[in-house]
Amino acid sequence: MGNSIGCSGSGERLVSAARDGDYVEAKMLIDLNPSLARYSTFGGLNTPLHLAAAKGHNEIVCLLLKNGACVDARNYCGQTPLMQACRYGHWEVVQALVLFRCNVTRTDYLGGRTALHFAAIGGHARCLRLVVADYLSGTSQESMQIHSEGDSSPSHHKFNSSSLLRLINRTADGGLTPLHMAAINGHFECVQLLLDLHANVHAVTFHYGTAVSMIGSGSTPLHYAACGGNLKCCQILLARGASRLTLNCNGWLPLDVARIWRRHQLEAILAPNSKEVVPDFPCSGLVALPLYSIISIAREWGLQSSPVMDDKESCAVCLERTCSVAAEGCGHELCIRCALYLCSTGTTCTNPAAKPGSIPCPMCRQGITFFHKLPASPAMEPKTSHTLSFCNPCLQPSCVATSPRQAAAAATAMSCIPFPSGSSARNVACRLGEEEREEDVRAPRRCQSDPMGMKNLGNGWIERGSCSLVSRRRRSCRREQQCDSEISS
Repeated sequence: MGNSIGCSGSGERLVSAARDGDYVEAKMLIDLNPSLARYSTFGGLNTPLHLAAAKGHNEIVCLLLKNGACVDARNYCGQTPLMQACRYGHWEVVQALVLFRCNVTRTDYLGGRTALHFAAIGGHARCLRLVVADYLSGTSQESMQIHSEGDSSPSHHKFNSSSLLRLINRTADGGLTPLHMAAINGHFECVQLLLDLHANVHAVTFHYGTAVSMIGSGSTPLHYAACGGNLKCCQILLARGASRLTLNCNGWLPLDVARIWRRHQLEAILAPNSKEVVPDFPCSGLVALPLYSIISIAREWGLQSSPVMDDKESCAVCLERTCSVAAEGCGHELCIRCALYLCSTGTTCTNPAAKPGSIPCPMCRQGITFFHKLPASPAMEPKTSHTLSFCNPCLQPSCVATSPRQAAAAATAMSCIPFPSGSSARNVACRLGEEEREEDVRAPRRCQSDPMGMKNLGNGWIERGSCSLVSRRRRSCRREQQCDSEISS
């Protein structure tokens, strides 16, 4: 990763610049030695990309990625820059990492948590919508539809891939899903978005592993919402099919968990014979269908549009760049950057006549479900100059790596080249990504000390296990503290 004696001093300077947001210093160091983008610290193995992502310095993140930084680099805890960005809620950094095709299914070494778990713990709903953007196809109007009017069941959304379900319902240590973590921390927007994305409302935690002893193993998200004490989280879980009569391994109902944690305001709605009326919740305003199409266009053409010309119409939003994409339906034209910002930050249409998941047009307020690339002559907008750059090995058939170790060696030996948009490049990237995911599955998962950010809930952790388990937890805690100290210092 570039940790040689000759570049350690410059690498530490780049680490400090990435942490402090000093773009001028970082660019000067990268221009002198582009291989510093792959530098990592000696203690926590944090790269400059980890630190810039954790601090939210989006310009430095893009600079490092364009100069060969590994988008899926792991630190000592096995955490990627995407996990750090989701942990601290920097959605612009998450957007940049997704544009550079980061692996959103990777898990850390300590607790088997994905980027969705980190976003759900902090309640960062914008990060959640960007992480799952590649799994929502906005190419057809059937990606999201309502079968019958007033149907509030979790099956009223139809998505085109089962990979989304595996990602949303992926469990960390103890069987904790992102829905469990969002429910116990009371993040209603994240709970609503996860339920709209088909999160399993009946998922139960494992009978072993790290869990909260005063909730109990075998608990559902409703048990965890009862512990968190958020009324709206409990209501939407009940509205989407959660049962008040589900017993965990301790024989406790969600009502019992609420009483143990003194959430007396929830007793009326969680009682088995409750007559409280559960309100109907509409679809989340964060499921944006055009986000998939605009991300695909941005990956192929980049974010930098050509400056405004006399014969070109300027973007009506920023008035600085030429229009590059057109909205399906109303036909209004925007630049790529403004369209991407609109899909990443805006909420969906509240008009009942609009299609579910559509984004309101900033000019006419009609629903947008898809973006088309406007035709442009190669002389005005050459494709090669706008392609997002990646650090990849040679993509010729004779040079394709046959193993992840050979791919890593080739990536270190070769300079950073623009990522081609052809099908051959995508096949190589997918093949290497599958091999990396196989390694992630074979990698052992270690216990974590605080899987849900519940350091303020008291000493309620399960203490069962041997002495080796306790010492392993202490080592994992020290490892995570070492990585976090480099970021916060």
